Amino acid sequence: MKIRKYIDEKTIEERVVRLAEEISVDYGDSEPIILSVLKGAFVFTADLIRKLKFMPKIDFIRVESYGSSTVSSGKVERKTNLTIDVKGKDVLIIEDIADTGLTIRYLTDYLKSLGARSIKVCVLLNKKIENKNIQIDYYGFEIENQFVVGYGLDFDQKYRNLPYIGILEKE
Repeated sequence: MKIRKYIDEKTIEERVVRLAEEISVDYGDSEPIILSVLKGAFVFTADLIRKLKFMPKIDFIRVESYGSSTVSSGKVERKTNLTIDVKGKDVLIIEDIADTGLTIRYLTDYLKSLGARSIKVCVLLNKKIENKNIQIDYYGFEIENQFVVGYGLDFDQKYRNLPYIGILEKE
C-alpha cells in the first residue's frame, strides 16, 4: 500500500485549536461528558481536550463497523460499555470520521436510551456522502469519499501513528 499525504500535521493542529475554541464557547461553564470513540478518535480526542477551556469528564467506547476492510460492514458492534452514567448529562461524542453515519446514529440512539440530556457530535473528518441523515455539530475537515489513514485512523490496525492524514492507495 502507498500513502499520499492529504492533510498535513500543521493544518490539523490549527483546525483542532479552532474547534476547541468553538466547543468551549458553546458549552460555556457546563461540564459535558466527552465520549471518545475507540480506537480511531483517541489521537484527535487527546489533542482536542487539551485545548478546551472547561473541565470535561471523559469516557471511551469501542465500536466496530469496518474490521479489516476498507468498506463498512453495514453493522455496528459495541465492544465496550460506558463507565460514566450519562443520565441527565450533556454528551459530546468525539469520532474520527463520519462516512456512512451508522456509528454516529448507533451511538446517538444508545445515549438517548441511557437518558442523556443532550448529545452533540464532533468529528475530525466529515466525508461528502449523500443521505447520511445524521447531525454533525462540529467537524474539522470535509473530505471526498476516500479511504484515509493516520492521526488515529487505521487500516487493519496500521498507520494510526502517522502525524498527518493520508489517502491509502493501492500500488
